[in-house]
Amino acid sequence: MRPYSTAVWPTYADPKEGSVMATESPVTAVQPVQDVGLRRDVGLIGGMWASEGSIIGSGWLFGALGAITLAGTAGILSWVITGAVFSVLALVYAELGGMYPVAGGTARFQHYAFGSVAGMSFGFFSWLQAAAVAPIECYAVMNYGSYYWHSIYDPKNGNVTGLGFGMTIVLMAVFTGLNFLAVRWVAFTNSGLVWWKVAVPLLAIIVLFTKFHGANFGAGGGFMPYGWHGVLSAISVAGVAFALLGFEQADQLAGEIKNPQRNLPLAILGGFLIGTIIYVLLQIVFIGALPPSQLAHGFANISDKNILAGPFAGLAGLIGLGWLALILRIDAFISPFGTGLIYQTSTSRVGYGLGRNRYYPPIFTWVDRNGVPWFSLIISFLAGLVFLLPFPGWHSLVSLITLATVLMYAGAPLSIAAFRSQVPEANRPFRMPYIPVLGPLAFICANLIMYWTGFQVVWKLGVAMVIGYVLIGIWMAFDKQREPLEWKSAIWLPFYLVGFGILSWQGQFGPDNTGRMPAGWDLLIVAAFAVGIFYWAFYSKLSRDEMLKIVGLEAAKPPEAGAAPAAGH
Repeated sequence: MRPYSTAVWPTYADPKEGSVMATESPVTAVQPVQDVGLRRDVGLIGGMWASEGSIIGSGWLFGALGAITLAGTAGILSWVITGAVFSVLALVYAELGGMYPVAGGTARFQHYAFGSVAGMSFGFFSWLQAAAVAPIECYAVMNYGSYYWHSIYDPKNGNVTGLGFGMTIVLMAVFTGLNFLAVRWVAFTNSGLVWWKVAVPLLAIIVLFTKFHGANFGAGGGFMPYGWHGVLSAISVAGVAFALLGFEQADQLAGEIKNPQRNLPLAILGGFLIGTIIYVLLQIVFIGALPPSQLAHGFANISDKNILAGPFAGLAGLIGLGWLALILRIDAFISPFGTGLIYQTSTSRVGYGLGRNRYYPPIFTWVDRNGVPWFSLIISFLAGLVFLLPFPGWHSLVSLITLATVLMYAGAPLSIAAFRSQVPEANRPFRMPYIPVLGPLAFICANLIMYWTGFQVVWKLGVAMVIGYVLIGIWMAFDKQREPLEWKSAIWLPFYLVGFGILSWQGQFGPDNTGRMPAGWDLLIVAAFAVGIFYWAFYSKLSRDEMLKIVGLEAAKPPEAGAAPAAGH
């Protein structure tokens, strides 16, 4: 491992020249931050479609029904609120990815800003949520596929059967096998799938609009029959937030994107905007196309078994659009397949990034001749299998993934505020406006979405986090080459995690909470808590010199052709 230099200065890309250059300090300069062994073979469309392919997956197949079940017509508000919140977070990731276009970026920004303890924690959150997505996409395939093959899914319990479980493992193995191809082929395959994945929802929007019943929007008790509690619960529990997750996927492939300072922000923002518009329109046409008879007892009591098993395909069949139902059932395989494929890719890159930061063993950074981090990819597959056991259905995994992902997102506003103070002169191809306002606001919103998932999800994620900390701690105890842990700059983190768990326990959401915090006041209390943690973290960040030393350690040159891949920094 390279020793610390006496003076390290950040390196940035010249946006006019499209090349990377080093900014000289009075003493020395370092090579650009780049990842060893990876190839920049992904263009703008490939990067944008990586985000888009992650956004449009199984969420569009189930999210619209879940939203109206909990919120009624006001489920539209659930999508709009989530889109507004995530748009701010997407802007944050656009700036961070442009500054540091490294593989598994969501697992590494906190490492640069706050050091090893915070970096290890948020890195693990990033890896955990990514590893759980491929299984949930497989479950979606089994759910819709049960229309033709009843024995793979149990609609009564909402879980896959033993046969469906075995088929899920096979499908995950296919994701893994395809990822052993060079990343350009994975991006090419994913891009082709995404064109289909975007076209089919657009077709559904256009066709279902011809079956529109405007009176449905006032049925079942009016616009907001279940109050704001239903609207907010739908965001985290019904799959609304889950459906819009994934805009950061371009950041995970940043080490392999061409001209990343230009293409990365465009890929993140473009993919998110397209996905949000599609989801809002899908919710509107789904409500409008429902036969009024299905709403006789309210949105929470839709009774058609085909709609409950496969909402859009079931609806199309019920209103006489059998040809559209067939297309949607085909898409129910293609859309989750594409999302599972790209998440398997990103999980392996996050593992690579954690290996580069020495939180995971160096073997996670080993790449094959195609530039694929092969060991990290295999572990991603095995970790996905672990999630299949305690969570045997689509709905049982949604809230957990949402919570873990938004917890990862929460680290981004903290990092961007720290970087603005630590390296204000850094070249930012995309510069997010109004950081003093939008930074804390983004962190508040992320914490509110986590709060709405409910305590029964929070404590389960807490168990997974404890297991992760133990495993990482065992490895780091035997790693004699790692640098000392930066505890001081992360002293706020345990108070944040434990404090949030207590607030969730005392809150209004979920069956396992006490409900002691009054409704309405609970949101203000969570927001105030988030503001306090935000500024505590900001004032605890690494100093400029400490931060630049960490960045300098990752400024490694690619190996020569035929050389063994580097195992870390």
